[in-house]
Amino acid sequence: MSPTVAIIGAGFGGLCMAIRLQQAGLRSYTVFEKGHDVGGTWRDNTYPGAGCDIPSHLYSYSFERYSSWTRRYPGQPEILAYLEMCADKYGLRPHIRLDTEVVSAAFDEALGKWRVRTASGEELFDVVVSAVGQLNQPHLPDLPGMSSFAGRSFHSARWDHSVDLTGRRVAVIGNGSSAAQLIPPVAEAAAHVDVFQRTPNWVIPKPDAVFAPAARAAFRLPLLQRAYREWIYRYAEGTLYRALTGGWSTGLLRKRALDHLHAQIPDPELRARLTPDYPVGCKRVIIDSRFYPALARPDVDVVTDRIARIVPEGVETSAGLREADVIVYATGFRSTDFLSPIEVTGRQGRRLGDEWKDGAEAYLGIAVPHFPNLFLLYGPNTNLGHNSIVFMIECQVRYIMGCLPYLADRGPMEVRPEAMDSWRRSLERAMGGTVWQAGCTSWYKNAAGRVTNNWPGPTPLYRRLTRTPRPAAFHFAR
Repeated sequence: MSPTVAIIGAGFGGLCMAIRLQQAGLRSYTVFEKGHDVGGTWRDNTYPGAGCDIPSHLYSYSFERYSSWTRRYPGQPEILAYLEMCADKYGLRPHIRLDTEVVSAAFDEALGKWRVRTASGEELFDVVVSAVGQLNQPHLPDLPGMSSFAGRSFHSARWDHSVDLTGRRVAVIGNGSSAAQLIPPVAEAAAHVDVFQRTPNWVIPKPDAVFAPAARAAFRLPLLQRAYREWIYRYAEGTLYRALTGGWSTGLLRKRALDHLHAQIPDPELRARLTPDYPVGCKRVIIDSRFYPALARPDVDVVTDRIARIVPEGVETSAGLREADVIVYATGFRSTDFLSPIEVTGRQGRRLGDEWKDGAEAYLGIAVPHFPNLFLLYGPNTNLGHNSIVFMIECQVRYIMGCLPYLADRGPMEVRPEAMDSWRRSLERAMGGTVWQAGCTSWYKNAAGRVTNNWPGPTPLYRRLTRTPRPAAFHFAR
């Protein structure tokens, strides 16, 4: 008898899990999606210029190679269309419940099942797979007076398309990856843009290109597409990853970023404000070729004065008032609040929020002690700073699929605390060799400064570690 599976989220992770279940002939699964359609973060982030900094042929499933990408780096509409195509092609739609948010999940020890509750009621499942991701809850800064602003304001991940920015004064608070993408098109429409920067970012050029018809036709050849995808993957591992661990390419990446800054920002004073004082890679490196020219426009100001408060007229800083008609909060996500706000309760009434009060952690980023048959996709310490997260998701889905056969014979399975302890020590040793431990803040870290998001090793190692479940790492009910 096949297990019943609840999948929470219909982004890259949830759809991948559903496809693999479907391919294995396991049809007793339900995908709960709080949004109006599939796509996850690529459904939510519709701000101008939204796109991906991983090449399209790698930012896709290995089993569903797509020959119709129109450019090297895909934009949000293309990525969303790809995910919608996958949901349709693999017949997932009948299993997906849209506009259905999971409120809680509690393990019933007497039944050996999970009680999953939504606004519509409660259902029982053998397995729960969380695919909510790390970038799904917008973070808003704690600034005095935000509610007093007389104009329109919104987070970049909740873009208000009813607001016409033409001829308006726009304040963009934040200057990370989303801001770097949205500022150029916003600056083209607005009368003036103030970019409020707390810390500058390392930026390297984005070698984007539109694929000509001949190139798109060539990518229909499976061998060529496979070779191109492999080349991108190996470059990321051999060059970009090395820079994150103080390897040979660290100086190369830094020089590339500084050369890019000097080439695109002629004003020495502005260039100084845009030059980071922390190691390259400590925060996420921005890959973009339009960001700096937008900041150099005469109708764009980079403001580094401390924000004191939001007032009805705009943004008040330590140097005075910056008037604004619209405020865009490009302030990222609550990336360390894994699974929140879902209330998850395991054996003996243990609450996952309490277990993770000092920082989220999971064995292989997938399983948590005292929470039987709960599996995570894109969980703690599985984010990447150099390669495609889709690769990691596929590793995790393969691992979970390998766990399912054990359930029929041996009952609910949960990772042993000693296995978790060993995994934690391994992570800490590996993390010590990365640039993320340097003295800078980033969304990779929680409030205590612990890196809870990123995977510190090369991705081939993660693939090897997750190739097949190791029964000795788990406790089984029988």
